[in-house]
Amino acid sequence: MGENRLFEAYKRAPHPIQGHGKRNLDVLKTALDKLDGDIESDIYGSGKIIEDFQQKMADDLGKERAVFFPSGTMAQQIALRIWCDQKEVPKVAYHPLCHLEIHEEDGLKKLHRIEPVLLADKDRVIDLDDVTGLKEEIACLLLELPQREIGGQLPEYETLVAISQYCREKGISVHLDGARLYEVLPYYGKSAAEICELFDSVYISFYKGFGGIAGAILAGDEAFTDESKVWKRRHGGDLISLYPYILSADHYFDQRVDKMDQYYEGAKELAAYLNGCEGIRTLPETPVSNMFHVFFHYPHKQIEATLIEVYEETGIGLTGYVKEVSENECAFEASIGDQYENVSKEQLRTMFHLMNQKLKQLKK
Repeated sequence: MGENRLFEAYKRAPHPIQGHGKRNLDVLKTALDKLDGDIESDIYGSGKIIEDFQQKMADDLGKERAVFFPSGTMAQQIALRIWCDQKEVPKVAYHPLCHLEIHEEDGLKKLHRIEPVLLADKDRVIDLDDVTGLKEEIACLLLELPQREIGGQLPEYETLVAISQYCREKGISVHLDGARLYEVLPYYGKSAAEICELFDSVYISFYKGFGGIAGAILAGDEAFTDESKVWKRRHGGDLISLYPYILSADHYFDQRVDKMDQYYEGAKELAAYLNGCEGIRTLPETPVSNMFHVFFHYPHKQIEATLIEVYEETGIGLTGYVKEVSENECAFEASIGDQYENVSKEQLRTMFHLMNQKLKQLKK
């Protein structure tokens, strides 16, 4: 009940500061608004709309080919299946909090009979020692950039290079879960192609940082992507038409790909405001992308009530939910997009000053 109250208060706030705005029909209408209605749709994975977009993304990612998928879950399971079949080793390694491990109902195991090998402690990113210390033979290593479930943390670029080189020497394919790849480019100071050069296959999402309807790209060399198309058909991913997803992906990619620096700077600024408040910490303390986690060292119900008061008094919405971590701690995930720039610095300072005062009262 409390979570619903907080969500309703967030929706009423005139100035929400996360993401790109409401996910309503206008997201699609805006993407299609200026397009010629006579443009022919894609049909079962073929046609100018899908083929042009696939080539555009392949070029940007520095890969030979790219294939559009309706979901990242489908794309990534297929990528790992291809690498396992190629090496005839049904094992892959990834982080304990990898999306495939905790959000996909064991799809990789149940659908493909692939066994995961979990690397690293769950509260840190995979490093070179984790990979070189593998005791089991694997076909593929999956790295997620950023590692969402631990606040969007990242390995250093030099670590990525070393892991990539080691895996290639050992005949291990390296797959990038790059759902938020473009969001980490400002931190690395690299292009998408420079990061993707370290990986044999790459997945990116179009509804997270870009704010499209849905959809994903899976990129790699020609042989890999040809095989992925076969598996896409087997999975039922070749819908008769995917153009609503493709056109919205294309529209919002163009609209937001050059704003990732802006979102990154906004995330660092917001984290600094939060860390300046009594009993709040962010993970990481200084974000490395546009997303991070926020922890309140107070009971869940107290924070919900406090946030609702702050929203009502300032008109600024920080989050629509907080989840209970323990009896005296709760948290939420922050993700910065277009909306953050709609609130002035003075408004933010006023809001956080008020929040800090209220949090100090809770400590008494």
